[in-house]
Amino acid sequence: MSRYRPDTAAIAGIGETEYTRGTDKSGLQLLMEASLKACADAGIESGAVDGLVMTSRVGTNEDFVAGLGITDLKFHAHIKIGGASPVAGLHLACHAVASGIAERVLVSAGRNAYSSMRLGATDSGPRVVWPGDDIRRNLEYPYGMIAPMQWYSLHANRWFHETNASREGMATVALNTRRHAHLNPRAWFRDRPMSREDYDASPMLVTPFKLLDVCLETDGAAAILVTRADAARRAGGKPPVYVAATAEGHPDSPDDLSNRPDILGMGIGKAAPRALDIAGIRLDELDFAEIYDCFTFIVLRQLEEIGFCQRGEAPDFVANGRIALGGELPLNTHGGLLSQAHISGMNHVVEAVRQLRGDAGQAQVAGAHLGLVTGYGDFGDGAIAILHN
Repeated sequence: MSRYRPDTAAIAGIGETEYTRGTDKSGLQLLMEASLKACADAGIESGAVDGLVMTSRVGTNEDFVAGLGITDLKFHAHIKIGGASPVAGLHLACHAVASGIAERVLVSAGRNAYSSMRLGATDSGPRVVWPGDDIRRNLEYPYGMIAPMQWYSLHANRWFHETNASREGMATVALNTRRHAHLNPRAWFRDRPMSREDYDASPMLVTPFKLLDVCLETDGAAAILVTRADAARRAGGKPPVYVAATAEGHPDSPDDLSNRPDILGMGIGKAAPRALDIAGIRLDELDFAEIYDCFTFIVLRQLEEIGFCQRGEAPDFVANGRIALGGELPLNTHGGLLSQAHISGMNHVVEAVRQLRGDAGQAQVAGAHLGLVTGYGDFGDGAIAILHN
């Protein structure tokens, strides 16, 4: 797909549900609720949506046509690269509006990840089908490797072995996101404090991951409405947030982590240079970053692969308040997947828009003008967006 001109597309509306652990609403109901809110926020009728990008296993284009009253759907797509899907969905939506395929593209994400489809559940229910399912079932499940924390531990332990990196960085990320969640009324952990002693005392699940290194399982949904930048300015909703660049990237042998030529290789390492080139910016110009955080370790590794620092240096990079509000690069100002909610990272995009509108409340980054959002999916898929006001 051809490269679109920066600032052709904008995020005109955002919407999100309450984030809970337990709900009577179906996943589809949550997606519709968030989508309707995004349309209202953009100042358009939901029936005027003419493009859909769906990033969840829940819902079809027909469901959205019926639920939103869409009268002329011109474009739809499903993206299935796990937690990279929402930002990759934004990437696709930008191209759709820039090319003229559609004018108002809704990108949604959400599910009942606590009430159903829980990775930690022991009762019978729908089986989670992972990418590379044949590899998982035939080569890994027989040896007890059945959960993401086990797969990602291979990457993490190799990183520690090769770089002799400090484990302090994981604690820094965990504590930082929890502090930011306390400032966010929409965060699940908003009133649940965590001290360093709490972090150290949390049980080791799979080396090197403690319980408090692992993201939440929550119910909820969020959506964004992408339009041409000039249309967003005319729509009469909230101030638009402009898309300076987007990109996606994928690791070599994307489903086979243990046999990858470089087990530390990640798709974000390919996507980030492309996005920075399109936007024409340097990393030190960013005012904040919302980094996909399924595990504290994944935050550290993305910072390295994006280019903020070299491999093994991320623990030092995040130290001394650099990623806190008021620091050089405030990180995951909403609390992230670790402390706000896990809806595949669409809440990271929503938070970036809030920051650039100046609507982030107590978590507002002073003078925020330029921000970065990432997605991380499955076994290393990556997506990135650079946004500005």
